[in-house]
Amino acid sequence: MEHLIKQYALEPGALEIQYIEEYFGEFPRKKTAAEIMARLHDRESLILMAEAPLPGDPSGTVVPVSFKVVHELRASESDPRLTDLVARLRDVVTFEGRRVLYTWIGGTRRDWRGHGHFRALTEESEVWAHTVGFQEVVVKTKNRFYDMRGTLDHLQFDVIKYEPHHVDNRDSKVYLSKQLTADVLRTHTSHRTVTFV
Repeated sequence: MEHLIKQYALEPGALEIQYIEEYFGEFPRKKTAAEIMARLHDRESLILMAEAPLPGDPSGTVVPVSFKVVHELRASESDPRLTDLVARLRDVVTFEGRRVLYTWIGGTRRDWRGHGHFRALTEESEVWAHTVGFQEVVVKTKNRFYDMRGTLDHLQFDVIKYEPHHVDNRDSKVYLSKQLTADVLRTHTSHRTVTFV
């Protein structure tokens, strides 16, 4: 299967992400375009979206079905949320002298899951990250997101830290990582066509 991927510039990408997140019922709070632009405006980042044909549509109309936003994570951050994230990762991720990429937001619309769209986006982001000099990619999720944890397992992310929630273990935080080596790129299996918006 050939995956159709669009790589977006910041502003149009932020608007597209705001639009597609409306189709994700499991996200408790959706990101606005303004939030996305504020987070990404002064750091290296990548916004990708996969599109696929509507089933049974003879005209071949394609719609956005999956997205992924990754950005640089620095040893010294000014955003309080990112400062907290770096502090939580310091004992398991080396920041000094290395470039670390953070998988911030992403997902696949429920009706299109299981077709490799998120894998294709992840593999495309890994190629980009390796090309521009990132050595590691990290992601944070919650224990309750079993589908996401399974996807990250298939993508060969390693659990590097687990923070138990004091009331509900499903809300425990799981941190995962992957080293971005040339060997990782050779394991990619998706076929992708990328256009730039």
